[in-house]
Amino acid sequence: MQKRPLGRSGLEIAPLVFGGNVFGWTVDEPTSFRLLDAFVDAGLNAIDTADVYSRWVPDNQGGESETIIGNWLRANPGKRGKVLILTKVGGDMGQGHKDLSAKWIEKEVENSLRRLNTDVIDLYQSHWPDPNTPHEETLRAYEALMKAGKVRAIGTSNYDATLLAESLKVAKEKGLPRYETLQPQYNLYDRADFDGPLRDLVMREGIGVITYFSLASGFLSGKYRSKEDLSKSQRGSRVEKYLDARGMKILAALDEVAARNGATPAEVALAWVIAREGITAPIASATSLEQLASLVKSVRLTLSAEDIAALDAASA
Repeated sequence: MQKRPLGRSGLEIAPLVFGGNVFGWTVDEPTSFRLLDAFVDAGLNAIDTADVYSRWVPDNQGGESETIIGNWLRANPGKRGKVLILTKVGGDMGQGHKDLSAKWIEKEVENSLRRLNTDVIDLYQSHWPDPNTPHEETLRAYEALMKAGKVRAIGTSNYDATLLAESLKVAKEKGLPRYETLQPQYNLYDRADFDGPLRDLVMREGIGVITYFSLASGFLSGKYRSKEDLSKSQRGSRVEKYLDARGMKILAALDEVAARNGATPAEVALAWVIAREGITAPIASATSLEQLASLVKSVRLTLSAEDIAALDAASA
């Protein structure tokens, strides 16, 4: 499977990343192990998680996803060399605010390394902007971790064009490591925040882009087409905003392209993101082996120019 570079980090990933937010939330540990095994067996190699996953679940503290991944690595010692571990720092783990201070990063990286059962994080990402911490302080903390061999490369998530440009300027002026990746929300429906100045910036700077909510919380799978459908899963409340005229137009285009390709709407939606210039790979989650097989199909699905034009027009 053709791998794509993550910015200038020297890391390369297959064009689909497994979203680990489901581990310890909607997927238990034994199922997580089976999904991860099948993911690697399919030739895919990047797993994305965060320290804060899945703190929102009652009785969870955060770190549950990292712990399950670490347990899988402990049970499968030969797998560590086959995967890249992507995790994040800066979310609220009980400190009450977004936190990219050097003190917090130095503390939390050790917790992530322990939970993940690894001595190095391949890509360590700033999860959310922290308006109270200067870019230089954050980047110096990452520099120390990279020099210590605890982190191979750094990225960021949820930065707009202004924030990302500021961080790149500080990195260049101070001789510090720069963010090599960006993780924005992006899919056929949610295009406005990335398409435009932010996309122009990452393409100009050669920054890798790993998209999240790549299926719009499941809306682009086609299983939510009315308000009655919202009760089908725990994510229903997140999907209601997509049930408008534009959303229906996108689903109609997905249905048409899927029928033409013998694929599902979800496979087509992911294939569109994968084919989009400026995108390195979408993140997508699976809670069953059947769903994972569908994710693998999306990587191998090549859309025609006609297919892409139809999807572009519907989602414009």
